[in-house]
Amino acid sequence: MLEDAYLNLEKFVLENGNMKTDRTNTGTISTFGYQMRFDLSKGFPLLTTKKVPFGLIKSELLWFLHGDTNIQYLLKHKNHIWDEWAFQRFTESNDYSGPDMTDFGHRSLVDEDFNKQYKEQKKIFCDRIVNDDDFAKKYGDLGLVYGSQWRAWKTSQGGTIDQIKNVIDTIKTHPDSRRMIVSAWNPEDVPSMALPPCHTMFQFYVANGKLSCQLYQRSADIFLGVPFNIASYALLTNLIARETGLEVGEFVHTLGDAHIYLNHIDQVKEQLTRAPHDAPKLWLNPEKTSLDDFDMADIKVENYDPYPAIKAPVAV
Repeated sequence: MLEDAYLNLEKFVLENGNMKTDRTNTGTISTFGYQMRFDLSKGFPLLTTKKVPFGLIKSELLWFLHGDTNIQYLLKHKNHIWDEWAFQRFTESNDYSGPDMTDFGHRSLVDEDFNKQYKEQKKIFCDRIVNDDDFAKKYGDLGLVYGSQWRAWKTSQGGTIDQIKNVIDTIKTHPDSRRMIVSAWNPEDVPSMALPPCHTMFQFYVANGKLSCQLYQRSADIFLGVPFNIASYALLTNLIARETGLEVGEFVHTLGDAHIYLNHIDQVKEQLTRAPHDAPKLWLNPEKTSLDDFDMADIKVENYDPYPAIKAPVAV
């Protein structure tokens, strides 16, 4: 089963992880340096041991590929993956006048009233982002995050580099190149980002008519984040393979600090009681070939048969 690689990661960290503090004050058990491999010719690696919302994955990836950094696009597609960081910035600003929202990681565990207030205030915030362009411009932008670095890396000479376009051109013209790399980690820009890139760089490799991709992820939230990352980069590999006329090979996922948050442990244990189902198949609109032409309706998964979702809080 494709999914076994991920389930083995969960088991390994549960059994061998180190107790560590973290930025969110939630606490983790983690390991350093772990690698998973997924043969994309055998199916699409969208987890079945819990339902993973593919609509969120494809809208986030398209957001990156558009070069966008403002959550307004995501919210218009009912995608709330990046809300927490933008909302936190707003609650720390002088324009926010609602109840105290600090120390979310700890208070969300013990205070039901706080959770209710948090959800109410965040809904108000998200509605304003969708309906008020000026407010969205001020508080919806996350800084120079993935979309900016992928499509418009700022150079010291004042220009920009479209790393995605350059990689596609190289795959087409020099497929044996060892320089087919996209980096999101720009040290100069990190302080201005709402969240420094967790998936920091990825590299493509062509052999036997197949395109493979390896991602290095510096920080990996195993329960919530990693399932999205696996599916997102598998989708990206398929899209670029389509544009370059190649079949798909492997997605190789290399993790730096791979961690389970302490408030996710019960959820991980529940997931590990479930036997995975067959992987779904990815459908891409056969009339589309250019990566930049794909929209939400052009990307689907077929025969997806997951167990129910398992809810867990996001650490911010």
